[in-house]
Amino acid sequence: MGERLNRIRRKCEPLLRRFFHAYFLVVRGMTLGVRAVVLDAENRVFLVRHSYVSGWHLPGGGVDFGETMEQAMRRELKEEGDIDLTGAAELHGIFLNSHVSRRDHVAIYVVRQFRQDRLPAPNREIVECGFFAINALPEGTTSGTRLRIAEVLDGQPPIATWR
Repeated sequence: MGERLNRIRRKCEPLLRRFFHAYFLVVRGMTLGVRAVVLDAENRVFLVRHSYVSGWHLPGGGVDFGETMEQAMRRELKEEGDIDLTGAAELHGIFLNSHVSRRDHVAIYVVRQFRQDRLPAPNREIVECGFFAINALPEGTTSGTRLRIAEVLDGQPPIATWR
């Protein structure tokens, strides 16, 4: 059953992406999202797998009206990973996500001080999540996710675009 749902999701993903971006074009001239490179004491990175898009991603989502980028990042970490910050997050950079839309931008934060009592149970949005060693990222980790991790942990120079 799971493989069948994955095939359907992969088939519908381009249409869903276009639909959501068309919707956001109507309600927002430009889209702004946040993601976080959450690193535990062993420098393992927290990743999520969504129900509606393929691959493993850094946790995050859209910035709502009247919300700062940091507030959105904190909200998304709580929603997607039951993660509460216990210290300051560092803004790593803001990237043009042009493979999705020429008007989509993503702010990346680095989080090292946090509390997570347990991994959340799968739900309609997040079907799987966890901490992964950098040299053992799960199959399907997206290229944009890998680039941001390499910039943060390996000192690779940031590039202006998501991919």
